[in-house]
Amino acid sequence: MDSHRTYRPVGSWDWSSGSDSQVYVTPFSPFFFHSRHRLSMEPENHTAVSEFFLLGLSEKPEHQIFLFGLFLSMYLITIFGNLLIVLAIITDSHLHTPMYFFLSNLSLIDILFSSTTVPKMLVNLWTRSQAVPFAGCLAKMYVFHLFGTMDSFLLAVMAIDRLVAIVHPLRYLAIMSPCVGGLLVGGPWLITNLQSLMHTCLMAQLTFCAGSEIPHFFCDLMPLLKLSCSDTHTNELVIFAFGIVMGISPLACILLSYTCIFWAVFKIPSAQGKWKAFSTCSSHLTMVSLFYGTIFAVYLQPASSASSQKDKAAVLMCGVVIPMLNSFIYSLRNKDMKVALRKLVGKAAPSQS
Repeated sequence: MDSHRTYRPVGSWDWSSGSDSQVYVTPFSPFFFHSRHRLSMEPENHTAVSEFFLLGLSEKPEHQIFLFGLFLSMYLITIFGNLLIVLAIITDSHLHTPMYFFLSNLSLIDILFSSTTVPKMLVNLWTRSQAVPFAGCLAKMYVFHLFGTMDSFLLAVMAIDRLVAIVHPLRYLAIMSPCVGGLLVGGPWLITNLQSLMHTCLMAQLTFCAGSEIPHFFCDLMPLLKLSCSDTHTNELVIFAFGIVMGISPLACILLSYTCIFWAVFKIPSAQGKWKAFSTCSSHLTMVSLFYGTIFAVYLQPASSASSQKDKAAVLMCGVVIPMLNSFIYSLRNKDMKVALRKLVGKAAPSQS
């Protein structure tokens, strides 16, 4: 039966025929399989799995043009808005502070995170081509988990920044020195790269024989694992372990930071002082609420047959909608950012005689 096909490593001997037969492997398959997946002694029909087919958001042709226009508009707003924030912070010396250093990194990550999935989705919608090479699939998976996890870590770092600014305002610049800021950003980069590398290397060792259609608009871990005919126990264990560490650590850091912030603000005697302290956190709190609110709303529900639709909704919100909203939240709710953006636009506008 096709559903039980396995793949022998290159150069393996077909004992049933007594001859060195032609066999196929995926581009990154290992030469030998786990002992639990020994080679079959019966002649089998082999098919190379060198690419996958992304089923996308909708298979109805009448939806394609609408979806293309919608996501192209959102992607352009994301790129343009976040790029303006980065340029405004770079060009305005008043924004050369730890808070805006972290914000510029968040905007840059949002640009890269959105660019991981949206351009390929737009190409598929426009050309109706759903094929993606196996190597390309692994590369997309690597950068998606890299930038997605980095997003949550940067939100945690920004919570720490707000904690120091409110609890230790006089020592803020001394505590959040350039060296400390570099470590707070560089550390998560190292950890998230390690996570993505681990997932990608383990995925590259699997073989695929349960079809090549992925019910998603990009290559993700779980949909790929469902297509594998190898032993995925190690992959699932690593996903669970990293999910606990990478998921809980930033959220716990954010909750602990804001618990300390609320306690410090509560002890401020004047209502004006409390409002001023909270106003410095409003944009960040909005971003945190959108990011984790989406995750909780999508995944903290009873399991159902529409799990793939939940995954699509979560990715669209965290990878498309929230990066787009980031530029509006930080530009419309932040007085310093408004001033810097006006200066930037004024410099870019042609001078009139």
